[in-house]
Amino acid sequence: MSRIYELRLITRVAQLYHVDGMKQAEISALLHISQATISRLLKRAEQEGIVRITITPPRGTFPDLEAGLRERFALTEAIVAECYEDREETILGAIGDAAGHYFETTVSDGEVIGISSWSASLLRMVDAIHPLKRARAERVVQILGGIGNPAVQSHATQLTTRLATLTSAEPMLLPAQGVAGSAAARLVMVGDGYVRATMNQFRRVTMALIGIGALQPSVMLANSGNTFDSEELHDLEARGAVGDVCLRFFDEKGEAVGGPLDERVIGMTIDELRAVPRVVGVAGGERKVRAIRAALLGRLVDVLITDKFTAEKLLAQPAP
Repeated sequence: MSRIYELRLITRVAQLYHVDGMKQAEISALLHISQATISRLLKRAEQEGIVRITITPPRGTFPDLEAGLRERFALTEAIVAECYEDREETILGAIGDAAGHYFETTVSDGEVIGISSWSASLLRMVDAIHPLKRARAERVVQILGGIGNPAVQSHATQLTTRLATLTSAEPMLLPAQGVAGSAAARLVMVGDGYVRATMNQFRRVTMALIGIGALQPSVMLANSGNTFDSEELHDLEARGAVGDVCLRFFDEKGEAVGGPLDERVIGMTIDELRAVPRVVGVAGGERKVRAIRAALLGRLVDVLITDKFTAEKLLAQPAP
């Protein structure tokens, strides 16, 4: 009969803790049992099936999709945003809000934050962030050239300067085009002291915030002038390119395509990106599913922030 009384005591402790809301120290005093024993009995309550923990996900959260993404693509974290329409503009708003919350809750003091330019999803993210009171970053570094068409120039600089203001950090702009006219022109630009100073910070970045681009550029990128012409895009496609991060193109497996076009880009390389301790990819939409999948297979990001429609499409494809 001793076991039944032991189970009775376990049940009593579990009720006091889980139902009555008493603290372990209070239960210890009430039952005249040491706090260490109370802790052991609470663990036994789960082992014996007396206490069963169930999680009921709130509406608008997707733990199963997130777990599926983490498991399949070996991600540190996956965040799936609620989205009511499988439409690019709606998706941008949803993932921008989700990314803003993730950033606010995970940024640490002294971070050196790298952020890519010409990304609509990152622009939405920065718009969603509130001024931080609990953490102060050291620097916000622009990791892709931001000079382009004056009509949209403010977008690129806003990403860096606004995020720096929100995190009380020093902004470091990359005052050069994302795509130089030639490899020789790129060498001249990266020889500039201000450009070189910013690029020297790439190796110090602790968290990189990036968009994931499809082979065909977004409207914002195309309007900026920092892209390749149609013939060059056909050349990239022939090389197996399916998408890009910071205008560094990669194939279906997430491996860098390289080539002469790559020598014109002024920004962080894929190897430099892989050396960053935490890379956060913010992307979604039908147009980008193939590129996002490739980036995940290539381990180009540690954290993916996307929408439920994109997450479902990623998981519906055969496992690699």
